[in-house]
Amino acid sequence: MKLLNDKKQFEKALAIFDHHGINNITTLSNFAITQVLKACAHTGDLQRGKIIHNLIASETKTDIYVSSTLIHMYVHCGDIASAQSLLDSTKNKTPPMYGIMMKGYIKNKQTNKAIDLFNEIQNPNDVHMILLFNACAQLKTKEALDLVKKTSEQIPKSFYSNPRLLTSLLDALMKCGDVAHAESLFYSSKQKILPMYGAMMKGYVDSNLPEKAIALFNKIENPDDVNITVLFNACAQLKTKEALDLVKKTSKQIPESFYSNPRLLTSLLDALMKCGDVAHAESLFYSSKQKILPM
Repeated sequence: MKLLNDKKQFEKALAIFDHHGINNITTLSNFAITQVLKACAHTGDLQRGKIIHNLIASETKTDIYVSSTLIHMYVHCGDIASAQSLLDSTKNKTPPMYGIMMKGYIKNKQTNKAIDLFNEIQNPNDVHMILLFNACAQLKTKEALDLVKKTSEQIPKSFYSNPRLLTSLLDALMKCGDVAHAESLFYSSKQKILPMYGAMMKGYVDSNLPEKAIALFNKIENPDDVNITVLFNACAQLKTKEALDLVKKTSKQIPESFYSNPRLLTSLLDALMKCGDVAHAESLFYSSKQKILPM
């Protein structure tokens, strides 16, 4: 089953389990059970997952990995209440359990619960920090900003070498309105990755600072589709001839593969229309094979 799960052939993994027979589940190893639960999570088979949980209830008290996989299954299937109940009843909570639960809260817009859970963790790791910053970025409040600043001052310096953590911190600072702090952190960082540029550019656009977003874009050596999408958003805000010229120039230079990205195409169409080039936008729209509703 693990081999099938690794190949993302989750239905086949469940078929093997069905052939074995759910009534014989007690003969399976805990490792095999976790593989079944992983397949349930990825297929969204909550009902089967619950049945398995009821049959192996005793295992959740002794095997931390089984408990963790069950929590992941419930979160992945959107049953946050069951995941929370299982976490609450687990005596020996592990760092991954907290991380899984925080992700579930954030995904379901229960950001305050994610923050409350973070506060229960004695020694949060970099993953927990990233999730906390993501939760604060969703809230966009002064209280969230204060928490971001407080936490960023307390974390070990070694954590700052984690580009993903830095990106989430920048995103939280920008979305909570502290552009100056984010800029200071960004420019003092030696290892800048594309998502960091993206977080800053998005923040500038959200703060109605499109010129700064464009200036930062021009410093990127090999922008990805996200960076280019945000550039088009910035140009759409400006609605000037110079912005239109930049949109056209950039759209000619980007790899053809980028045009298969519906979000990028949508932002390009939006920029062309807002900058006044209706004819170009129409030509691009009608030549596009994959049209989505935002387009």
